[in-house]
Amino acid sequence: MTMDGATGPEKRSTPPDDRPGGVDGALATAVRARNGDLAVFGVNGFMFATWMSRVPDVKHLLGLSPGRLGFLLLAVSAGALCGLPVAGRLLQRFGSVRTVRLGLVTAVPGMLLAALAVTLAAPVPVVMAGLFLVGLGNGVWDVAQNLEGSVIERALRRAIMPWFHAAFSAGTVLAALVGAILVRLEVPLLAHVGAMAVLCVAAVLWGTRRFLPGAAPAPTAAPHGTASPAAGPRARSAWTEPRTLLVGVMVLAAAFTEGTANDWLAVAFLDGHHVEKALSVVALAVFLAFMTIGRVLGPRVLDRYGRQPVLLVLFASAIVGCLLVVLGTAPVAFAGAALWGIGASLGFPVGMSAAADDPARAAARLSVVSTIGYTAFLAGPPLLGFLGDRVGVLHALLVVGLVSALAMLVLPATRPLPGTDG
Repeated sequence: MTMDGATGPEKRSTPPDDRPGGVDGALATAVRARNGDLAVFGVNGFMFATWMSRVPDVKHLLGLSPGRLGFLLLAVSAGALCGLPVAGRLLQRFGSVRTVRLGLVTAVPGMLLAALAVTLAAPVPVVMAGLFLVGLGNGVWDVAQNLEGSVIERALRRAIMPWFHAAFSAGTVLAALVGAILVRLEVPLLAHVGAMAVLCVAAVLWGTRRFLPGAAPAPTAAPHGTASPAAGPRARSAWTEPRTLLVGVMVLAAAFTEGTANDWLAVAFLDGHHVEKALSVVALAVFLAFMTIGRVLGPRVLDRYGRQPVLLVLFASAIVGCLLVVLGTAPVAFAGAALWGIGASLGFPVGMSAAADDPARAAARLSVVSTIGYTAFLAGPPLLGFLGDRVGVLHALLVVGLVSALAMLVLPATRPLPGTDG
């Protein structure tokens, strides 16, 4: 059964010419769904970066050391790791539309609670409770939007998953720029977060109305009733599949490379390069802007050169960019942030596409790969905070280069599965 209750293979095996509107109608429906999912990804990034743009303020208002700030940010990742493993089951039961909305109505109240707690100087555990809800909702939302993206990708027969993640990045860029302006204008945290929450809810409702109907892959059978290329006669847990686990490790490294910059780059520029607060947020915006550029251009590059060679170059770029940020002067560090952004651009979306190569197993594998990947967000904040207490936040960022180097060892796992459209 699909997530919306229709029989999966039969529904998807209907030739486009037999649907109302024929091929053109099917294409228009897929394009409409693409635009809706682009909006959902964009809002997800916008909401996330709205909070991250105020992290230096949160650090100051609560009087936190780098280590305590890292512990605070850990709550987001802990919530995500609780949401990700159950996302696959929620998708099979409720469908992608309702699962995204479930994530939304969990994350938004959490962000409002965290902002209110910081404003009232409430105990740190209260702030962490709000951030836990942000992570919980975001984890469920993330798997659902990626699954919808993989289905749309197959419907359009184009490798467009990086575009969805580009929309996420564009949302983070916009939120970071808005955040920089509002920080400069000294707009209160709660007013900032509250206004952005209203916009996010409206945009997600608009986007999810455009999702593909009955787009869930069947859990045990490939399209047209053929056997899954990666599963035997009897489906096994995705947690026992070596390729899925290795793809997850690559996504973990990519998430660490991206997430470390999201959490700590502004703080590193503020404390390490001693730029003013608003300019430190601009450094984050530079990173996010160039990551977005990489994702916009990604599909053409991936189609031409393939996943493994492209990822090899990009992880190398992330290493060089990280070194420039840490070891360079402030202007050089801004250039390093741009190169780091390019390097972090495609690891996560390519990992999602690789996990969804076989549509019959896409939901389960996406849940596994996302769970492994988000472990980086669980380990990253306290690790960087711990190192930051000892060597400074700026020099602690060197660990990103090490993780990126290790990611290069597992890149062969991202090659498309035989017999799939990946």
